[in-house]
Amino acid sequence: MGADVGDSNGAAALAAHGLSKRFRKKVALDAVDLTIPVGSVTALVGPNGAGKTTLIRVCMAFERPNAGNVEVDGVDPWKHRGEALRRVGYVPQKPAVYGGLSVEDHLAMARSLHPGFDRDYARRRLEQLAIPLDQRADTLSGGQAAQLGLAVALGTRAKVLLLDEPLANLDPLARREFIQVLLDAVRSEGSTALLSSHIVTDVEDACDRLVILGGGKIRLDCPLEEAQRTHRLTDADAPPAGATAVGSFLGRGGQKIMTLWRLAPEGAADGAAEGPAGGAAAEAASLEDVVLGYLAAGRGNAGLQLN
Repeated sequence: MGADVGDSNGAAALAAHGLSKRFRKKVALDAVDLTIPVGSVTALVGPNGAGKTTLIRVCMAFERPNAGNVEVDGVDPWKHRGEALRRVGYVPQKPAVYGGLSVEDHLAMARSLHPGFDRDYARRRLEQLAIPLDQRADTLSGGQAAQLGLAVALGTRAKVLLLDEPLANLDPLARREFIQVLLDAVRSEGSTALLSSHIVTDVEDACDRLVILGGGKIRLDCPLEEAQRTHRLTDADAPPAGATAVGSFLGRGGQKIMTLWRLAPEGAADGAAEGPAGGAAAEAASLEDVVLGYLAAGRGNAGLQLN
């Protein structure tokens, strides 16, 4: 079983300090500072190539950083790899299943690789979803294979769960079931999850914290509630009072350029904010608006214009 959080410094479930990673001339992570609170479910959002997978791979000691360091439950995975990995449950985008083995065989293999693996706990999670233990992995649906991967990760009883876009290839029902199993486990076990995803609705349903990564840099890092409370949307160039521009993007229907603005947390009010003089009032931004604004900023689209 993974070591308890109390055995670490207790400061964070996952922390990065000045973390940088390059692949030849490409900068994947650029001096990233990040703290994931214990007990949170944090969404890691960004476009392809933003550095999401690289960040998770560094935390797993699959990639060595060029500068800075990470700590998983207080342990540096490059200094103490075995100890760090005992504290981590990992779910990749493509389920790591072997077609010739049954579901039960996968649990037995996990038990042989992880002496503390709780096979009964993993079985219960699969039985809740009516996934037969004697079913061959190559006959599982995509959602069932993803649930098998999650059950194996949960069976390690790790305190930190790293999920690298496991929802990307699932249908809506399978995504909902995956999220529910994850949330049940986090709440009952007191673990922490970092969920990388492109799907904003899933982030909104599952997560309490939002990290937006773009161009190897952290663009936003705050509780989900704060992300929505402190942002406004307008179709005008002038900002709401006390706001700073984030980025501009095409609104729904492609008819207007919308600009996302960020208010200081202490100045944000519920509902619509006052708009610019002579302009329409700013709208409260949805979570999708917040994500799109920061992704646009990461691509340098703050000055986007329609022809």
